Amino acid sequence: MKKYIAELIGTFALVFCGTGAIIIDQQTNGQVGHVGIAITFGLIITAMIYAFGDKSGAHFNPAVTIAFSLADLFSKKEILPYIISQIIGAFIASILLKLLFPANLNLGATLPAGSDLQSFILEIVLTFLLMLVILFTSQGSKETGAIAGLAIGGTVLLEAMFAGPICGASMNPARSLAPAIISGNLSTLWIYIAAPILGAAFSTFVWLKIK
Repeated sequence: MKKYIAELIGTFALVFCGTGAIIIDQQTNGQVGHVGIAITFGLIITAMIYAFGDKSGAHFNPAVTIAFSLADLFSKKEILPYIISQIIGAFIASILLKLLFPANLNLGATLPAGSDLQSFILEIVLTFLLMLVILFTSQGSKETGAIAGLAIGGTVLLEAMFAGPICGASMNPARSLAPAIISGNLSTLWIYIAAPILGAAFSTFVWLKIK
């Protein structure tokens, strides 16, 4: 149960702080800024990895959980409990943000700025790169593992920085699912569920070939 609680809290923190930064930026006419939003996502992921990495492996992302299972690094019977914990954490965060900012229409939902196909491809590539970093740092030497949080958080920050304005740089179905459902922005939700799972799965295939 401890690992499920860790996944719930970690995903809650990611969605609350990350999408919260987007909401507060909108509420304050840009005082947080795009760079600030990207940094928030990167820092909260880094913090949660170091807080809960030894408890649950610090997935906080259904695509990561599925990819670890495909790589035979995670028990398949744990997939559903992990994903349920992550989704519950994300929903608690989005519901709380809705209560705090009831007038906000999107609640930090990931929405394509261009075509659906453009965002779909971007999300596949972004998640592919992120998952490669996760696999190679988490499964490397002890020295590499010690900096995994910084490497993974830095990758999230980097990808949110350059791709966020176009596709939202979700890379995480739970992060996108909760704000989309709570705010009612469902038309492009499929992108942010399918693309991260595909990107993470493909990175697992590559990792198995070159590890």
